[in-house]
Amino acid sequence: MAVSLGMRISGLLVVGAVAVAAAAFTGDGRGTADDRGGGGTVVTAGPTADAARPPTGPAGNSSAPPKQRPDGHIGTPVITGTPVAPPVGRAPSDPPSPSPSPSVSRNVLEVPGWLPPGPASPDADGVPDPASVYDLLSDPSGCRAALGVIPRLTTDGDRALLRGLASACLAVQGEGGDWAQAVRDHAASAGGGDSCKGRAAHSVLGGLLDFRRRHPGASVRLKPASGGPPACDYRIAGVDTGGDGTATPGETIGIELADPYFDPAELPSEGGVSIGGQEAPVRTDRAVLSVVVPALAPGPVEVTVRYGGTEVRLPMAFTVALPDKTTDGPATPQGARGTARPATTNPRPQAAPSLRAPVTAATAGAPARPTPG
Repeated sequence: MAVSLGMRISGLLVVGAVAVAAAAFTGDGRGTADDRGGGGTVVTAGPTADAARPPTGPAGNSSAPPKQRPDGHIGTPVITGTPVAPPVGRAPSDPPSPSPSPSVSRNVLEVPGWLPPGPASPDADGVPDPASVYDLLSDPSGCRAALGVIPRLTTDGDRALLRGLASACLAVQGEGGDWAQAVRDHAASAGGGDSCKGRAAHSVLGGLLDFRRRHPGASVRLKPASGGPPACDYRIAGVDTGGDGTATPGETIGIELADPYFDPAELPSEGGVSIGGQEAPVRTDRAVLSVVVPALAPGPVEVTVRYGGTEVRLPMAFTVALPDKTTDGPATPQGARGTARPATTNPRPQAAPSLRAPVTAATAGAPARPTPG
């Protein structure tokens, strides 16, 4: 049957459109619908003017036209939506990396340690002493007040050291002070303080100066110490009876205190000493007490020292002996033997052997304990 010219032209148009669509989907294999690597998108095209021209290649090379889909497209389904190119430097198939959370780098300065507790000194006589100035400094907010009291100290012990500590306390908190003064006072007391509180002040001042060397110009807020052992290990260090460990009633003996946390000059009015349970007259020479042995029966006795609400004891501190007698003469006068030898320097916890009681299991000093009410 003869085919009209119009039908031939329509057939050519359909073949041309199919060829254009096939070229768009296949081409050189880099433009497939599943390909995301080339960054291209699926292209659909309708008939153009060039599609009316007959194909120039051999008829045997033309492929069979694909069937039209119900949705109107030919071949591979069209991908809809707006394509987004992957970020540069990352493969398209890689999952997106989470955004880094912002971080803040902050250098926190370690606050230098402050004074350990004393215990507190009551300052019963109202005369400023190094122990009570230490108590003012135990709260860093009292450093300026302490600096004003220091010139009124009646003794030179620990005076410069406490002045340097008060100056550094203000300087490190940005409240004035004088670092140069603190350095001079610390160097002048290179051997440590003259008391247990003085040694603690020397150590703390050294820590402040070290902090300034590591963080020049930095300011921190000091905090009072909480917990920890006290600065003073208060106790009876020993009893001097003249070297033989015995004394007679009426003789004067020496009682050495280790690490007293108060002014020993206050002890006669604010405390007292008892030997064998009886009160004994006492006078002070720094941390060595001169005490007269009361009338007691022969035998070992305990020594007790009280100050305020605290007392310390030394069991079997020495032995009370009867006065010496001779067959041809009177008894040896009381007080002529075993006279105490007060220390010429402020004693430390390690007492001189001459001030120790005889070495027995019972001569160890008992810890301080509150006086019963």
